[in-house]
Amino acid sequence: MSRRRRHVIDLDEMTAEEIEEILELTESMKEVLAREIKQVPTLRGRTVVNMFFEDSTRTRISFELAAKALSANVVSFSARGSSVEKGESLIDTVRTLQALGADMVVIRHSQSGAPYLVAQHFAGAVINAGDGRHAHPTQALLDLFTIRERLDRIRGLKVVIVGDILHSRVARSDLWGLTRLGAHVTLCAPPTLLGPAHFWTATWPQISISHRLDEALEGADVVMVLRLQKERMQAGLLPSLREYSRAYALTPERLERLEPTALIMHPGPMNEGVEIWPEAATAPNSVIEAQVTNGVAVRMALLYWLAG
Repeated sequence: MSRRRRHVIDLDEMTAEEIEEILELTESMKEVLAREIKQVPTLRGRTVVNMFFEDSTRTRISFELAAKALSANVVSFSARGSSVEKGESLIDTVRTLQALGADMVVIRHSQSGAPYLVAQHFAGAVINAGDGRHAHPTQALLDLFTIRERLDRIRGLKVVIVGDILHSRVARSDLWGLTRLGAHVTLCAPPTLLGPAHFWTATWPQISISHRLDEALEGADVVMVLRLQKERMQAGLLPSLREYSRAYALTPERLERLEPTALIMHPGPMNEGVEIWPEAATAPNSVIEAQVTNGVAVRMALLYWLAG
């Protein structure tokens, strides 16, 4: 194995070789999870603290299951009921956790850049479980693993990401991972939910931009639908949910235009009937549930990778 990084804040700093290494480790972790006793003693004696300053179901539970499957001591931290409510700073909280013996910190925070701040003041490993609009690296890793597991490759595939891209931390991390492993990515969104196109093409010159979903879906190998955050309606970025769904939702009609082997993905939670129809979410080529399942194995692999 290569020399491991101390933290994983996003995939922009990771090489293709490092990403591939984690994906290969994930295959081994899936074998562990397929056993009757789904636990190995790899991280026995290590303490993993899950610091979630935002509500979460999939990410929080999968990190807990991953750490426990590796026999680590798991502590769940919530801002509610902690000294944060009394005014304690994030830095002081991290220093307290370190003094209590934490070896790894998994953090989700509403403010972009919070994991970087934690990493500067914590001697152990830090994993970003989602920060503001910035990044969600473990979601990107499980997306990459799911694609490779089902299609046997990533290089050369056409991946369409559709939805609220401007505010999506998942889209940014997926872009780093997909382009680094050789996929062709098309971003599709209304201009108000995409922002300046030159920002995306300057950062990722190899991607394509589209405002018409029907055109973007032509020849797609993977369609990744992003959740429409309804607060965007209050910000005046969309004329109406009906108008958005008509132009950008993955409907049964659009589903029929896809190749039967084209994967349908969604990071969750879904707004069925808004950005994706139930028929698409439960279609035979939908891998949305597989994404959730693979999330545990990916996070096991990442914990193991960082722990050395």
